[in-house]
Amino acid sequence: MIKESDKSVMTPEAIAQSRLYHQQISRTQFKEPGQIVSWLGALQAQDYAGAKWSIGLRLPDATDAEIEQAIANKTIIRTWPMRGTLHFVAPEDIRWLLELLTPRIIAQTAGRYRQLELDEAVFARSKELFVKALQGGKPLTRDEMYQLLERADISPAGQRGYHILCRSAQDGLICFGPPNGKQQTFTLLDEWVPQAKSLARDEALAELTRRYFTSHGPATLPDFGGWSGLTLTEARAGLEMVKTQLCQETVNGQTYWMSPDRPVIADNSPTTYLLPGFDEYMLGYKDRSAVLEAIHAQKITPGNNGMFSPTLVIDGRVAGTWKRTFKKDTVVMAISPFNPLSEDQKQAIAVTAKRYGKFVGMPSTVVSYA
Repeated sequence: MIKESDKSVMTPEAIAQSRLYHQQISRTQFKEPGQIVSWLGALQAQDYAGAKWSIGLRLPDATDAEIEQAIANKTIIRTWPMRGTLHFVAPEDIRWLLELLTPRIIAQTAGRYRQLELDEAVFARSKELFVKALQGGKPLTRDEMYQLLERADISPAGQRGYHILCRSAQDGLICFGPPNGKQQTFTLLDEWVPQAKSLARDEALAELTRRYFTSHGPATLPDFGGWSGLTLTEARAGLEMVKTQLCQETVNGQTYWMSPDRPVIADNSPTTYLLPGFDEYMLGYKDRSAVLEAIHAQKITPGNNGMFSPTLVIDGRVAGTWKRTFKKDTVVMAISPFNPLSEDQKQAIAVTAKRYGKFVGMPSTVVSYA
């Protein structure tokens, strides 16, 4: 643990504990789901259930139903703002994030568009269809959007439909709307969040840079570039605009930037968290060595297929993986630690598992530490 006298020493332990603190995991200064999303800038949300838990674990009393309600209330928006990947963003940020980040993504996807025989004429025609069908607050499911395309002789097969939806969202036309049972829907962005503001490019770049380093720090410039999808030149320009609001430390030739607000952690009991697979604590950094030993990296990303396993985090370090299975009246948790656990650690995990059960509205039980 970090003591008062050690808090200026940028050890891997200090980096891990500071990230837990700034990401609102070890403590939170917020009460609403939308505030968490706004603080982080964007929260990866390709795994919908996992992304809801990413918010929930940062709000000690939150439930899955409350996160769903926040989405229905339009205080959290789901779309494709960066890296071609789904994220949750705050409604007031969605417009300027799309304008800042998606042009480069669209340019990088041009080759895939050609493979799928998608050109600007197809995208324009698809958008016309979407506007006509969705206007007036009429959300449609993904299947209904694909059927709309098919009736206009635009094939959604072979990932064409996915890229048409994604491109329409990146261009600021559509976003995810209110859930229809267990199905996600799409709606017109201008109708869903009509007050979403635009920012001048430099203002947007500065805001995103400040948001990242204050919520994810300590982090490096390459970390920020990898997270945002910006070029290093753009990321460096953003840092130049806001670095007077940050503090920095250089360790082994690496410069880390962070908020001046530094954590002081005196409690010697183990801090234990069960994080979903795509949580910002893992996905928010290009270099994860401060929290994950290289020998265990393959266990977090098995198969190198872009999937991230849910992680057990103890005292800031990734200490294993976990799975949950929903039974009729309980959620069963199976923990796979990298190393044998102490009794104190097992007790801490049991408390964390109980918190997850409360979040999903079911009793939880830990069945194994295999």
